[in-house]
Amino acid sequence: SMAEAPGEGPRLPELLELGRRLLEEVESGTEPSSGAPSVQAKVRQGLGALQRAAAMVAELELFSENEELEEIASADLKYLLVPALLGALTLRQVEPSRRREHLESARRHFCRFLELCRSYGLSGARPPPAAAREDGGAGSTAQRDLLAMASSRQAKIERYKQKKELENKLASLRTFVESGQADEEQVRELYLLQAQKWINISFEEIESIDQEMVILKSRDTMKQPSAPPHGPSRQGRTPMKPFILTRDAAQAKVFGAGYPGLPTMTVNDWYDQRRREEAARGQSAPQRPPDTNDEELQKEQQEKIKEEDDEEALQKARDWDDWKDTHPRGYGNRQNMG
Repeated sequence: SMAEAPGEGPRLPELLELGRRLLEEVESGTEPSSGAPSVQAKVRQGLGALQRAAAMVAELELFSENEELEEIASADLKYLLVPALLGALTLRQVEPSRRREHLESARRHFCRFLELCRSYGLSGARPPPAAAREDGGAGSTAQRDLLAMASSRQAKIERYKQKKELENKLASLRTFVESGQADEEQVRELYLLQAQKWINISFEEIESIDQEMVILKSRDTMKQPSAPPHGPSRQGRTPMKPFILTRDAAQAKVFGAGYPGLPTMTVNDWYDQRRREEAARGQSAPQRPPDTNDEELQKEQQEKIKEEDDEEALQKARDWDDWKDTHPRGYGNRQNMG
């Protein structure tokens, strides 16, 4: 077959075999942690081999969207798995800071594999659409429904049964093919069964990738407020002592009495202090707000308080009327009588 054509360095069959063997070793790992350096070395080596294999598959044009499954040489069928194996190994990487990038990359590999299988009629279902970006968009509810359908209980039970049957068939066929006694038809069947197995795995992995992405996004959202603001570095500033910011001198008197431990200053004092600090460092100072008329301000605040009190009194009166409508006079006094 075309794929067996000799080339520089390791040939395509060797690269695929190496990638697959390393993935199996990582998955059945005896190492206690997937982050162990020896495990991650295998992940990197496997990814390297499979990436080269993918480049060769593309160069040799082994698969094309518009050909039939029958047109693929039996020996070449096994290369259908390259993107699926790449997806699986991509997920095995452990750098937390790049987790989102790895999830997106793995998802693309699985989707490429599923689209390829679909174009050959091996799988009827399309890969679920990528979850809507932060901006939402009209399609997002439809996408959520699709995901919900894919993960419905019935589908999962069905998939589990198929998986078990597949595993059994694969195990017996593999030993037969490896013993060298199988004819081309059986070799072909083995590779198609492997593709079927990876179609199931790909759907499962895409589903769990999408769930993990949701968790990562909500974690990012929670973290955001504590992230340092962009702009000039904060380190140059002298740390400020805590104080209570008051509107004017009258308020300062009131608050100052209540919090003897904290100095008080009016807004304008604060601007003056900042201006002096900035001037000392040769930076432009914040603009001082125009002085507001103290009396007017106090009047406004008193009226506001009065309005709020009136509202509250009115609401209490209404509640009392409602209560009297539903409870007869003397109701409250009879509670403890025999």
